[in-house]
Amino acid sequence: MDAQLSLARTNLALATLFFGVFVLGCAEMLVVGVLNLIATDLRVSVAAAGTLVTAYALGMAIGGPILTALTIRLDKRAVLVGTLILFALANLVLLLVPDLGLFVAARVLAGAVQGLFIAVGFVTGMALVPPERAGRAISVIISGISVSAALGVPLGTLVGQTVGWRGSFTGIILLSVVALIATVALVPSVPRTTGGVAGQARYAFAPRVLAVLALNFLVFAAVYSALTYIVPFLEGVTGISGALISVFLLAYGLANAIGAFGGGRFADRNAARTLIVATVGTAACLLALHLVGAVALLVALVMSALGLFVGGTVPSLQVRVVILAGPGGALASALPGSAINVGIAAGSVAGGVAISGSGASAPLITGLLIALITIPVAWATGFLKPPAVQAAAELTPDAV
Repeated sequence: MDAQLSLARTNLALATLFFGVFVLGCAEMLVVGVLNLIATDLRVSVAAAGTLVTAYALGMAIGGPILTALTIRLDKRAVLVGTLILFALANLVLLLVPDLGLFVAARVLAGAVQGLFIAVGFVTGMALVPPERAGRAISVIISGISVSAALGVPLGTLVGQTVGWRGSFTGIILLSVVALIATVALVPSVPRTTGGVAGQARYAFAPRVLAVLALNFLVFAAVYSALTYIVPFLEGVTGISGALISVFLLAYGLANAIGAFGGGRFADRNAARTLIVATVGTAACLLALHLVGAVALLVALVMSALGLFVGGTVPSLQVRVVILAGPGGALASALPGSAINVGIAAGSVAGGVAISGSGASAPLITGLLIALITIPVAWATGFLKPPAVQAAAELTPDAV
């Protein structure tokens, strides 16, 4: 009975972390769906309003690791609670202050605390389960991002287009409060990390960890070179438009969520091998999209497969970084999100250059070329080993 109760509490805690990541993920991309409304309200151009997306990504990529380092020795549940409070306040600023500069600052803060929440959420989730189930714990938590992209963002956009963008962000604030209450009630305290920032950084930024972070970067640069400009491809090559485009995007989003949720089991079995298979699958899907782009049904199937591979990659990337960081895992847990966001930004730029010069199919080719590079990188990182147990014990004998 005690074991069952412990399992039940663990599942509730993981569900709470999933919900928190879901809420934060909705806020991250919701701006895209109501960007025109915000631009009109603030009396700025859509391009200027678009800096809100960039600000959030930079906040997450840079601010997330910084906040993680600053809070490395604090109680994990206290950090999660404080993060949700700051997140709610940052979004409240959007409702109260009609100034683009303050909007941008609030989005940077929101992005930074999202990066912190995800990093601490991973550490907390992994501490609640046996080591052999760490990948599954990570997959539950990170799937909150995928589900938010597949379901939360479209629903939030619909609300914003119906009752105004402030209605959507009011919903985000209310959901943040629900996540806050659930975190206080359901997430247990986790032992503090005993190693200081300098000791953590020694392991978190070791060459073996940086190699896997480079793989993070390459995977998402490849995918977002194509995905950022998938709508022009669907319109110009596949020949679909209007509401039907959302069906294709939903197919990708749902498959991505399924892949993220199910990828944890493969990460637990063999994360290094999973990354090789996933990078090969991603490259194959991008090639297939280029080859069958004129056949709508096949495009939908390939986009679903791409979503599965990309989603399934994330738990293994996270597990490999944390394992290779050894006693620096608490700090390292914030780094994959940064690498992913930088990869997304770089991929979007690469795809933009390609489409401006060579047409709607060019971003797919660009993404494919990058994806081909990820395969040998994934293979090479599979030989990397974590630091010696003795060295780990010197830094943090009871690390989370």
